[in-house]
Amino acid sequence: MVGIAQWLPRPGQARENLATAVRLSGDLARRGADLIVLPELWPCGFDWGSLHHDAAGAAETLDGPRCAALAACARDLGVWLAAGSVPESHGSALFNTALLFDRRGRLRAWHRKAHLYSPLGEADIFTPGDQLTVCPTDEFGMVGLSVCFDGDFPEVARAMRDAGARLVIQPCAYETAARGWWRTLYPAHALSNGQWWVLANQCGTNPSGTLLGESQVISPSGDVLARARGAADGETPPAELMTVPVPLARELARAEQDNGVLRSLRRPDLKVQLEDELRPDAYGLAAEAASSARHER
Repeated sequence: MVGIAQWLPRPGQARENLATAVRLSGDLARRGADLIVLPELWPCGFDWGSLHHDAAGAAETLDGPRCAALAACARDLGVWLAAGSVPESHGSALFNTALLFDRRGRLRAWHRKAHLYSPLGEADIFTPGDQLTVCPTDEFGMVGLSVCFDGDFPEVARAMRDAGARLVIQPCAYETAARGWWRTLYPAHALSNGQWWVLANQCGTNPSGTLLGESQVISPSGDVLARARGAADGETPPAELMTVPVPLARELARAEQDNGVLRSLRRPDLKVQLEDELRPDAYGLAAEAASSARHER
């Protein structure tokens, strides 16, 4: 059972946001969730106007008190906790880092967001990670970790699939303006790569805009099994907890049977041929064919 917590963390309120994350995780565990997923940058909230200050104020190292609290949460609840992403300080760098804890509270993997959304200044706040991240687990097989804009790139999904990831967990702070991408890109990634995608999104309105919500679980056949409520511009819905039964192995096998040709018949040897000469003769033939077709009508 996968559980997703969708809410609007308060910008600049790191202590309050941690208390909320732990409380909501407990609620999901009591509903039977084995894997709990939180959204992107919940410790500092996501308001573009103050994100630089908020993220720096909430930054901790991976051996700091916040990670210790999250490890204790996973251990006490006996769940896998994909604890969204957090502002991580490492030397002089500030990363946007996704965390995965196992049932014993061990930090099994972390992923530093590699693709920063420069048009709105994210690259001025964070340092980009330099690799994609997959993690072997005994319960879910190989798990891929991705953060928001990372997952917008088809090659990210394909690279993680090539590394064995059949389940991808992605914390997000996706805005309403990108609703079309959210609803189109991720089912396509899941279908074309035969992967489960679990996406937890922030939801509600900050001074800089509205975060979409619509947290979703997508099967490896590209079907949206569950989708949380979305926010209209200017709206802040109440927090939503979603628990979704995920028949992991069965649907992976079905997807492989139905859509495996998308991978087994790939032609990575193909090259792109670039023509460096114009072909005015071909254009002339095309014009003649069009003229002939018009006369035949």
